[in-house]
Amino acid sequence: MSVIQVGLVDKTGNLDPALVQATAAALNVQVIRDLKQFWNVNGTVRYLPDPTKIPAGVWPVFLVAKLPPGEGGVHLDKKNQPYSLVIGTPDSSDWTIDASHETLEMLVDPAGNRLQTSRAIKIAGETVEDSAGEFEYLVEACDPCEGNQYAYSIQGIAVSDFITPHFYSFGGNVRRPRQVLPGGYISFVDPQRDEMEQILFLGKTPQLRDLGPASSTSLRVFVDGKTWQLVRDSRKANPALSRLCDEHRSILEAVARHKATLY
Repeated sequence: MSVIQVGLVDKTGNLDPALVQATAAALNVQVIRDLKQFWNVNGTVRYLPDPTKIPAGVWPVFLVAKLPPGEGGVHLDKKNQPYSLVIGTPDSSDWTIDASHETLEMLVDPAGNRLQTSRAIKIAGETVEDSAGEFEYLVEACDPCEGNQYAYSIQGIAVSDFITPHFYSFGGNVRRPRQVLPGGYISFVDPQRDEMEQILFLGKTPQLRDLGPASSTSLRVFVDGKTWQLVRDSRKANPALSRLCDEHRSILEAVARHKATLY
């Protein structure tokens, strides 16, 4: 199996280079240690210091200052190769979770068109439960548990939780197949209607949305265009995790400086 190379690169010019490098290292651990346990993915993540130089064969994750509405997430270039756009702001490190989210989903389904047939679901009060029939689910590894409250830390970097092929999440937040957590969503095709639909859980109760016939370079790009801004506008910070990560990185910095004096 060939190795997929992902590159994290700051196009804003305003982010702390040390944090971007640390994020790339943490994502590399997440891909090799965590993701590979469950998904048939063989990839690495590296830091790209120059946004004007993207090495051949590398799928870039660009950290940008702003985006047109609905333009976040993973896209396909002119050669149908994936790349990702993530907003990176110097006043918050929450972008590391988004970078993790997009990296994992890009590796699990590079083309953004992978569908998996499984039991249908319906909204039941404040939750989602199985129903009669079957839907074709868009395979998005982080969407059902994408809320910042479900993120976890690797080497002082906050990264996204993700689902396994069995639909239980790595962090233990998704506990049953087809569960959707607050702050997340799941997109699917009902074969009886042959249109994209979605259950979006941004408020107190989940909501069913009819996204209509898919019309874009990929199903993921189509869904992101309908959903990305809504999710971003409703997202809540995770200050406890941010404080923990800051403290962790501070300790690692002190250890690194001390270790350098020993040689």
